[in-house]
Amino acid sequence: MRLLVVEDHDALARSIKRALEELRYAVTVVGDGEAALDELLTESYALAILDIGLPTRDGIDVCRAARAHGVGTTILILTARDGVEDRVSGLDAGADDYLVKPFSIEELLARVRALLRRAERPVAADVVAIGDVRLDRAGRTATALGTPLALGATEFRLLEYLLTNAGVVLTRQQILDRVWEYEYEGSGNIVEVYVSQLRRKIKGAGGADPIKTVWGVGYQVLAARQRIEG
Repeated sequence: MRLLVVEDHDALARSIKRALEELRYAVTVVGDGEAALDELLTESYALAILDIGLPTRDGIDVCRAARAHGVGTTILILTARDGVEDRVSGLDAGADDYLVKPFSIEELLARVRALLRRAERPVAADVVAIGDVRLDRAGRTATALGTPLALGATEFRLLEYLLTNAGVVLTRQQILDRVWEYEYEGSGNIVEVYVSQLRRKIKGAGGADPIKTVWGVGYQVLAARQRIEG
């Protein structure tokens, strides 16, 4: 399985490459944004580990440009900036997950394994629709009032989990366990960040927000008007 590492800090890039190769992945390393975009557009990778702070072209721009060209490679961004606005920028650009520096190699490897497991999982040929939101699990698409929602892979999985458990109050830990699939040690508000992203995109398409916050517990999608089509 081929992975791309985009990191301009040589020592860190070597450390990541060595750890991934020990797990039998084939790893290509590049150190600037232009080279990263060229790799993503011309080669096939199962996953890319993409630093945000890069020479020639920053990682957010690389991610956004790759998605605009239809690149479906799973993207894990690395950032030294832990502000909510920085994480939101990465998600908006189409990243599937993020990891804040400094991080342990063990956590990075756990993220990589979880992301690759998700990408390989078969999906059911169902359409789930609640209120104004419709999610096609086979086509990996979602719409609000017929307007396509530009969702990253993690946003899609989160929306799918919420919709398919409509009526159930899901705790933040349940969401982390199901959607992220690893022991998350980063910012405690990662679920809130992703839910906020979903709400913003649904409302931006003109749809009514189906996600209810259950204070002190988690989130719930109201089950009214639910239909599941095989």
